[in-house]
Amino acid sequence: MTTFTRLPDWIRSKGPKRAAAAPLRKLLEDKEIVTVCQSARCPNIGECFAKGTATFMILGSRCTRRCGFCAVETGRGEPLDPYEPAKVAAMAKRLGLRHVVVTSVARDDLDDGGAVQFARTIQMIRRLCPESTVEVLVPDFKGRKECLDIVLSAKPDVFNHNVETVPRLHPLVRPQARYERSLFVLRTAREKESSLIVKSGLMLGLGECCDEVIAVLKDLRDVGCDVVTIGQYLRPTLRHLPVVRYVPPEEFEELKKIGLQMGFRFVFSGPFVRSSYLADEVFSETVGALPFAPGSSVPN
Repeated sequence: MTTFTRLPDWIRSKGPKRAAAAPLRKLLEDKEIVTVCQSARCPNIGECFAKGTATFMILGSRCTRRCGFCAVETGRGEPLDPYEPAKVAAMAKRLGLRHVVVTSVARDDLDDGGAVQFARTIQMIRRLCPESTVEVLVPDFKGRKECLDIVLSAKPDVFNHNVETVPRLHPLVRPQARYERSLFVLRTAREKESSLIVKSGLMLGLGECCDEVIAVLKDLRDVGCDVVTIGQYLRPTLRHLPVVRYVPPEEFEELKKIGLQMGFRFVFSGPFVRSSYLADEVFSETVGALPFAPGSSVPN
């Protein structure tokens, strides 16, 4: 196992593309659309914004949880915007997105955790962008099945929930979450919609060992995950958890091979991989040449 304490070349080489990203950034700000790309300081923001794509973040801009890795602002939850689903759908239509990805902050202060807002957003995207597919990246809703049922009943094409890290590191990385609860969320999605694409992701470089990562991959397969994303944790600010190790690209490739051998439909593994990065391409690769219509189940 190779250990790096300084920023390696394969991390430094990522170009910001700020100039090309500026028009979309301004458009989103003018329309008061929140994206996780900006809020979480994603390293891929220049590339994605330059291509005219973004991951929408609903339920406000402040998260009621305080995870050690995440740059999203934390604090008291904001009042819900009843027009938010329509604004997100209108922006997706304006950008011509064929695959729309919607995530959110955690809203533990709400009775439904924001599940109804997720469902309304999916429904509005279906209305304004009938040819587009929809992917949701959801919080754990404290493991409340009734909240999951609300989201799943709106028929997203991809249901994504991240485990983020190995069980041993959860108290440090996600102190208000539980590893087993996240597995329950994914298992519930699979059991309710047997042909739904179920997706999860985790970060490396927080102090996990290879055997622990492989064990997580096995757990994800056991609960029915089709797709897994594996990326390098990058410290967004000095207030966040430090990087313990920069994982070299060849180790990401090895994990991809292991995941595919386990039976995942698709494994997206690399230093700059994030849960929603190139999500349209990941979806296309997962579905492949199979016949598929938005809102329908994906054939096995």
